[in-house]
Amino acid sequence: MQQPKPHSVRYPALIADIDAGRIKIPKFQREFVWSVDATAKLLDSILKGYPIGTFILWQTRERMSSIRNIGDAQLPETPDGDAVQFVLDGQQRITSIYAALKGITVEREGKAHDYKDIFVNLDIDPTNLDESIVVSEKPLGMHLRLHDLLNMRASQIVGYTSNATIIDRIDRYKQAFETYDFSAITMSNESVDDAIEVFTRINTGGTELTLFEIMCAKTYDESQGFDLREQYDVLAGRIAEAGYDVPSSTVLQCLGVILDGECKRKTILKLDRDRIISAWEDMSEALKETVEYFRSTYRIPVSGILPYNALLVPFTYFFWKKKDVPSPIQAKYLQEFFWKASLSYHYSSAVETKLGQDIKRVDSILQDERPKYDYKPQLNREDLVSQSFSVGDSFCKAILCLFAYHQPLSFQNNASVRLDNAWLKVSFSKNYHHFFPKAFLRKQGIVDANVILNIAFVDDYLNKRTIKARAPSDYVRQFEQDNPHLREALKSHLILDPVAFGIWDDDFVKFLEERAKVVEEELHKRLEPIT
Repeated sequence: MQQPKPHSVRYPALIADIDAGRIKIPKFQREFVWSVDATAKLLDSILKGYPIGTFILWQTRERMSSIRNIGDAQLPETPDGDAVQFVLDGQQRITSIYAALKGITVEREGKAHDYKDIFVNLDIDPTNLDESIVVSEKPLGMHLRLHDLLNMRASQIVGYTSNATIIDRIDRYKQAFETYDFSAITMSNESVDDAIEVFTRINTGGTELTLFEIMCAKTYDESQGFDLREQYDVLAGRIAEAGYDVPSSTVLQCLGVILDGECKRKTILKLDRDRIISAWEDMSEALKETVEYFRSTYRIPVSGILPYNALLVPFTYFFWKKKDVPSPIQAKYLQEFFWKASLSYHYSSAVETKLGQDIKRVDSILQDERPKYDYKPQLNREDLVSQSFSVGDSFCKAILCLFAYHQPLSFQNNASVRLDNAWLKVSFSKNYHHFFPKAFLRKQGIVDANVILNIAFVDDYLNKRTIKARAPSDYVRQFEQDNPHLREALKSHLILDPVAFGIWDDDFVKFLEERAKVVEEELHKRLEPIT
């Protein structure tokens, strides 16, 4: 890449290029965040001739996804055939200048910020460098909105005042803006990879672009109407309707394994734009089929209890290849794969490398062959009994998936328990209930009550308000009186018999041991497929 040389650009030309669509802000830039006050200070510096930093622009005939409006101002498309200059550094400054000139209103967090509310104090002598001439608070004396001053014609200035001193100041201020030499560096003939690298290195916020932001820039295709960010938003929205939140990083991993067999960062960065665009629809359908498979076959109703988002990737690869439901033997092998990965902390590190290895396992499954594994869950009753409950622990989430599979019913009326992603993010949420209440166990001198086998699903606070710190023998008998089908509800939580499980005796140790037997048996069914 040749070393670019700085040059200067005047304010009218800068604004004209934005108005003509020749200067654009790529979408990987952050939103316009400068306040009216910060903008006023910038413009005051320009008025006084102070340097405000260098704009770095990338001139190209390529098209990237760009910001389409600033506040209530719609930005035009770049004319066909014209080169476009993307702002790599100086976006906040350029946008501030443009917002002030156009008098733009910007909505942030429900509050309107009006950039017309920037004023020029005409009572201040232009040679006085100690006081701010451009301000965000309306001055008491002679003043003009900066927006009006910059757009005034000579006849309007004379019509505004007959004071020769004020007229002279207005003229000087207009000239100061119109003749200010903005420093700029324009990169030409560089690739999008070079432009993104430059942006990343000079990013003053210190936050590197995410892989998704880079791929949004690299894959934008105006002629095919493809905008990765917009396509992802549509896909994520549809999947969210099914109760699953799918990160953009997971979607990129799906594309990587489908198109190149692995999903390391360097692999994804090298993916060809046209291949991504061609594969997008089929990948999206395969991902949606994966979600539906998890929901219907494994009965995982929401992604909040999915052990790893990465599990979506090999299954999406399977459905992209298979384009049909798994055969009975494939279904068995997929089940074994799901549970071995979930119960062994498989994706707790080196995720991209392991996904590449697992794609080969999926290839075996597609050939009706049982994969070989170099990992296995350490599963025994002692581990189950002592496993602390944490909503961020993949092993715990796997157990929650097992609980969900049995479609837990309400202790009160046998209604289906509704699980909700918003309720599953914290351990004290609406969906989690300690069958032996922690407060009750503390009274018995037992402090280690927060274990996964003491967790049951509920769908609101009713059970908690009813149970509080009561002994299980007490509140379960009350539910039994009100609900003649309580034992069916208990079985849906893998609690088979109140007597055998020590409920009537309030025996916490026995409860954990008996539930561990049931859970262990259920997990082994899934880990050892019939061949």
